Amino acid sequence: MSPGIRKVEALDAGRFVRVEWEDGSESRYPCVWLRDNCQCPLCFLPSAGARRLPFEDLDVNIAAKEVALADRKKISITWPDEHGSEYEAEWLKKRCFSEEARAEVQADLFLPERQYWGSDLQLPKIPFEEIMYNDESAYKWLCTLKKVGIVLLTGAAARQGELIQLGHRIGFLRLTFYGPTWQVQDKADANNVAYTTGKLCFHTDYPVLHHPPGVQFLHCIKQTAAGGESEVVDGFHVCNKLKKQNPEAYQILSSTAVDYTDVGVDYCDFAVHCKQRIIDIDSRGQAVRINYNNATRDSVFDIPAEKVRPFYAALKEFNDLLNSAEHKFTYKLKPGDVVTFDNWRVLHGRQSYPSGSEVTRHLEGAYADWDVVLSRLRLLRKRVLNRD
Repeated sequence: MSPGIRKVEALDAGRFVRVEWEDGSESRYPCVWLRDNCQCPLCFLPSAGARRLPFEDLDVNIAAKEVALADRKKISITWPDEHGSEYEAEWLKKRCFSEEARAEVQADLFLPERQYWGSDLQLPKIPFEEIMYNDESAYKWLCTLKKVGIVLLTGAAARQGELIQLGHRIGFLRLTFYGPTWQVQDKADANNVAYTTGKLCFHTDYPVLHHPPGVQFLHCIKQTAAGGESEVVDGFHVCNKLKKQNPEAYQILSSTAVDYTDVGVDYCDFAVHCKQRIIDIDSRGQAVRINYNNATRDSVFDIPAEKVRPFYAALKEFNDLLNSAEHKFTYKLKPGDVVTFDNWRVLHGRQSYPSGSEVTRHLEGAYADWDVVLSRLRLLRKRVLNRD
């Protein structure tokens, strides 16, 4: 049921509009915001969902001249220059400025809920074909990916190219210096430690980029008989543990800019340098992205010498927590498995495996940005749940 309006009135010399709803609740809207968001064709382009009103034409001290309840589903406002604006009840209700209403909209838009895990992870699994051709399954996949941070897709063909199709399913893949997709296998003169048979320590991919890829896909095409097990750890869960266990270490890792470097040739030649904090936090001090790859952490370190050892001590404690038995989950990919995970949250690694004259283990990898993934999630939600 769309909300109904019982009463509307101007407050504070016309600088606020108060809406009383039929359910007894009320909302207060600043007039500068209402004028800024006028929905008429002169001020708003519906086909683009974009504002036409130039900001320089907005009076930040504007007050409503007249306010009226057109019917129980719409209010109208006349401004001092006689410009008229109308606002639908449903549109207004969704944009209520109360703390509860704002939190509800933000949760709907960005799905901040997290399900933390450790070695007890029940790895979510969905058939690859289902998410490719069934919207409900694809929606479940992306919702779970956002909430848990990792989902295993099973039953893909054991050949290159499946990730290209997966990219088309969500929108498009992220191009990097290693190409649209890249092949994880033992290579001579490897330009990346992943292209060896050695153990890979827990890391996130590409912290050397200012905007690291948000989601990673790894498709198993060939698997070695011995070794090569995959390991993952919930970085946000470990951050919570570190913050509680050693607040000072958490503060150091969330405030110290670490230099990263990656130089070489692949899709093209590259010389990439970047500064990242190991733990990126939001305004509440909660981790929102992990930027940790020991292989590409630069020997250049742009901090005072006396702060170096405390940084190493903090990073050692964080690394020990990542590798503790209670936090890490170990599994082995089979040909046709595609593991999809949050590269900002889930750190991944690999156990070593024997080298040989032939390629015994082959994964194809690809990236996508969270903007693309969340865009597809919202479109699927609208289609599956039949709502905005």
